[in-house]
Formats: sequence, C-alpha cells, structure tokens
Amino acid sequence: MDAVDPLEQALHAARALVLADLMARDVAEAEVVSLVENAVTHRRWWVEQWPEGVGYVAGLVAQDVQDALLERYGRWPLCPVCGSGDPHALDVEPELGPDPHWVCGKAGVVVARVGGLT
Repeated sequence: MDAVDPLEQALHAARALVLADLMARDVAEAEVVSLVENAVTHRRWWVEQWPEGVGYVAGLVAQDVQDALLERYGRWPLCPVCGSGDPHALDVEPELGPDPHWVCGKAGVVVARVGGLT
C-alpha cells in the first residue's frame, strides 16, 4: 500500500476544516464550495514551492476562502462575540502558522479553531 502524501493529507484536511466551518454557518452552497476548491488548488501550488509551509495550509485556505467570500458575498464568518456595533468578520490567527483559530480582533477573544465553528 502506498504511503499517504503529506501534502495531499494537509490539503484534504484543510478542505474538510473550512467546509465544516461553512456548513456550521449555513453558507456551504455550491458556488462557495467552488471557492474552497479554488483555494485548495492555489495552496497546492504554494506548498509545492515551499514544502516547509505544509503545516500552514489550513489557515491559509481559510483566509483565502474568507477573502473570496468578502469580494462576492460579504464578511464571513461574522463575529458571534460582539453584540453591538457594526458586524465584523473573525480573523484567522496566526496569519501564517500552525493550529489556526478564528479570533475576534476587536475583543481579543479566540472563538474556535478553524474547523470548529458552531
């Protein structure tokens, strides 16, 4: 049996985590899922150029999807922590690092791991 390629494993995990967050917030429509696939394709190339970055793929795919959604549909995911003021999106932290989380930058609160939104 062939060994699992770490790059493919990381890409599949990133896809699954971001899809889980999209499903948790009821925005996993076909067009949005296509944005995830585009982000995964782009990050495949990126990691092939910089293999040491394989551990950062989940956060980067989440950020890519968030940026694509902002351009087409608006902010995502909206912050569930701040009850007043203008609605704002959560940020992915660290921006380039392992173990990414969704964070409210205004309140300085970790909301969930990427893949763990409810």
